[in-house]
Amino acid sequence: MYFIGIDLGTSSVKLVLMEKSGKIEKTVSREYPLYFPNPGWSEQSPKDWYEKSVDALKELIADIDANEVKAISFGGQMHGLVCLDEKDEVIRPAILWNDGRTEEECHFLNDEIGKDKISEYTANIAFAGFTAPKLLWMKKNEPENFARIKKIMLPKDYLAYMYTGVHATDVSDASGMLLFDVKNRCWSKEMCDICGVDIDTLANIYESYESIGTITKEFAALTGLPETVIVAAGAGDNAAAAVGTGTVGDGKCNISLGTSGTIFISSKNFGVDKKNALHSFAHADGTYHLMGCMLSAASCNKWWMDEILKTKDYAGEQTGIEKLGENNVFFLPYLMGERSPHNNPKARGTFIGMSMDTTREEMTQAILEGVAFALRDSLEVAKEQGIVIERTKICGGGAKSALWKKMIANIMNIKVDVIETEEGPGLGAAILAGVAAGEYESVEAAADKLVKVIETVEPETELAEKYEKKYQVFKQIYPSLISVYDAMSK
Repeated sequence: MYFIGIDLGTSSVKLVLMEKSGKIEKTVSREYPLYFPNPGWSEQSPKDWYEKSVDALKELIADIDANEVKAISFGGQMHGLVCLDEKDEVIRPAILWNDGRTEEECHFLNDEIGKDKISEYTANIAFAGFTAPKLLWMKKNEPENFARIKKIMLPKDYLAYMYTGVHATDVSDASGMLLFDVKNRCWSKEMCDICGVDIDTLANIYESYESIGTITKEFAALTGLPETVIVAAGAGDNAAAAVGTGTVGDGKCNISLGTSGTIFISSKNFGVDKKNALHSFAHADGTYHLMGCMLSAASCNKWWMDEILKTKDYAGEQTGIEKLGENNVFFLPYLMGERSPHNNPKARGTFIGMSMDTTREEMTQAILEGVAFALRDSLEVAKEQGIVIERTKICGGGAKSALWKKMIANIMNIKVDVIETEEGPGLGAAILAGVAAGEYESVEAAADKLVKVIETVEPETELAEKYEKKYQVFKQIYPSLISVYDAMSK
């Protein structure tokens, strides 16, 4: 018996074939392009997502009996705006989570409507990447397209529609739209009215582990899967990754070092960060979570290696980094602006502290440390809420680096648990598929059974103390540059 998890990422779609014991039998991925039509804009073609996922799916099941596949689910990039017309055809390219065009719309929501009201309706405030500001932008700048909207979808939900013919979304992904009442797990009529959105254009809401139906006859014929395959609603990528790392239930933490970076704290109780620096979302296990999200994490290292150093030897570039906690070079990882905790789309990546004897290794070290320091910024906000975090799971491409994990443990001064199978959102989606098919009693029960910790990276007292001093310097840099970022954006 098999379950398929589909991780619809920003640069690629990755499919995971999981046997019911939790063993990963096969993974397949396909890349697709990302478009930047204007500075700060970020778009993709939903057609690319679908075609690449189908191509990968065929390869994934090529060597097994397809009749053994019982269910499919998704973990997807959040916040993206996919608009369908009356024929369920895509109206325009999807506007993605890391798109920064909505500064005016965020100002309108946060300052004119008011953060208190927006937070009351949705448990969050407007961030540039969220879906509602994108709709306001479209309404103002593309009124003809806006008038054609008959269905508003999120990226993974578009895939689910193409597989099943059902317009559905889940509570965790819907939480990031700023159209969703997180506390009551339903659409917010007040926010729909503010944005001029007909609530009927929004998809039906499901818990992440619930079935939305089965694949269509046409999709079965296209892929070779049986028509009985169940499709579960799935989750936003961070909630799915949390499921895949066992970060479910109460008071657990996961750090993701993917294209973006997140610190994810699960909670059985609904709660809102009073500063609105962290997101308050519904979790894929039926509970809630707080999350700090930085827009550029492992993508900072990718940019540095690919575009600046012109190398693909990521591991080799880290071998000469030895003097941890002693680097005088700092890097602010705001290449696409920043979300948590600063909510500033004008912020930009910044090096500071170089001198004539600064080395290549110190610059690379600053990149890795800068991401860890920025994640700690969100951890500090959680601490101010009285949340105590002593250990965390870790996932994402950056988690493959032993050096980066050591930095995370010591900069944040917490234990970092490494799990046996690091497939992030794909594994979490496969687990959700298993719950929807009835193989596991609950998400928490499935995670307890399937997720195993194989290593713990512990902070070292002396090194943690060194990094504490460095962090106190790091956190002074951004406030000092706010006016500079403002001037640069004019």
